[in-house]
Amino acid sequence: MRLPRRRQSAYTRSVSQPIRVALVEDQSVTREGLSLLIGGSPGFEMCGQYGSMEDTLERIPGNSPDVLLADIGLPGMSGIEGVRRIHDLMPELPILMLTVHEDSDSVFSAVCAGACGYLLKETPPARLLESIRELYEGGAPMSPGIARKVVLMFQQTAPPKEDMQLSLRQLEILRMLAEGHSYKACAHALDLGLDTVRSHVRKIYERLHVHSRSEAVWKALHGGLLRGGKPI
Repeated sequence: MRLPRRRQSAYTRSVSQPIRVALVEDQSVTREGLSLLIGGSPGFEMCGQYGSMEDTLERIPGNSPDVLLADIGLPGMSGIEGVRRIHDLMPELPILMLTVHEDSDSVFSAVCAGACGYLLKETPPARLLESIRELYEGGAPMSPGIARKVVLMFQQTAPPKEDMQLSLRQLEILRMLAEGHSYKACAHALDLGLDTVRSHVRKIYERLHVHSRSEAVWKALHGGLLRGGKPI
């Protein structure tokens, strides 16, 4: 799992230099509540509040946050696709997913897209602030249930002894799945029919001996077929 480059410890920062936090959340009540919590806590400063990923991509470079909190279920561009683009734009910015989505596909798609941590919105305020600081200092905070999913997936998808070699086209599709794209998006980007993409995915599952997108992505990453979500 990718970890951000270790930054200056919060213990060595001046009190006049709090951790600058930006937030992507489409629900205004939730966004305002989180902003008040974070911005009103010692050692933290809100430097950006965005209601969509489109708005975030336009404004975030000028705000220079130390940490970004992002939801997955957003209007327009999804949180996972937005995280992928932000990670390409600002690769050293640590990103923490804060969402209600706890299914394996969401977790691993977010991590493959570039997220460094994953918390559920039910996380208590004190733990959220602790996690932001942990992320800033180089950690990878996760809600306990999410961490268990990661461990179980790792155990279930240890690389087998048999050959896991995939075709270049299958690697292209698997890379796009790792980045959170739908089958339809894969078909459009690669100029393929939707049924052709589904056929390739079935073959990927057969070759990797898995039964879901998240298992395929995790097994490919762990087995060296993908590096950072890209073919090697």
